[in-house]
Amino acid sequence: MTDPGLPDGILACLFDLDGVVTRTATVHAAAWKDLFDPFLRERDGDTFRPFTQADYDAYVDGLPRADGVRAFLASRGIALPEGGPDDPPGSRTVHGLGNRKNELLLARIRTDGVATYDSTLRYIEAVRARGLRTAIVSSSANCLDVLRSIGAEDLFDVRIDGVVAAERGLPGKPAPDTFLAAARELGVAPSRAAVFEDALAGMDAGRAGGFGYVVGVDRTGRADALYARGADRVVTDLAELGCDT
Repeated sequence: MTDPGLPDGILACLFDLDGVVTRTATVHAAAWKDLFDPFLRERDGDTFRPFTQADYDAYVDGLPRADGVRAFLASRGIALPEGGPDDPPGSRTVHGLGNRKNELLLARIRTDGVATYDSTLRYIEAVRARGLRTAIVSSSANCLDVLRSIGAEDLFDVRIDGVVAAERGLPGKPAPDTFLAAARELGVAPSRAAVFEDALAGMDAGRAGGFGYVVGVDRTGRADALYARGADRVVTDLAELGCDT
């Protein structure tokens, strides 16, 4: 077995889900566009500006749904009532729009399924074979269902996702709290854990949490931005780190 491409002393690996383990980042981006374009068109008419990939990268990627809704709308000078988690999907509140986005996402997943980055799954299996502990850290409330759908639930000793974060009152990325919770449950100091993330918000969380190593996974050609936001190393695929079994 080759070296896992991590510094000596790293005892645990904390993985984001969307864009790192699964190929759902593009599905998320499409669902956000399905949500915001009709909303903006109805509000602004023919002068509306569509939701773009740049908007996704800057305002919603890696964030909990409500935070993403709030951040993107603020970028367009739009303020809506907060509402509550049980608001009907599509109602004109932050949570209502977030719930509608989740409907759109699940519809796309049911239609297209969930694809994985097989090299990431091989990497996780290999680092576990070397004795490193692993956690999945995701803002998604659908994380467990996705892991079960791809048969990957058993690859992680700990799961901190949108459901767990809500139960514990943990702020989502870019705050480091969900990653810190995962490290704590694994019994590992943040300085002995590596973070694997594709989102800029994830880089912020890795840096803010004082983690021992932050790997930026560049699926969309933004290596410079990942380095600028705190990555120690950027790869386009985890196979570049080695650790084949």
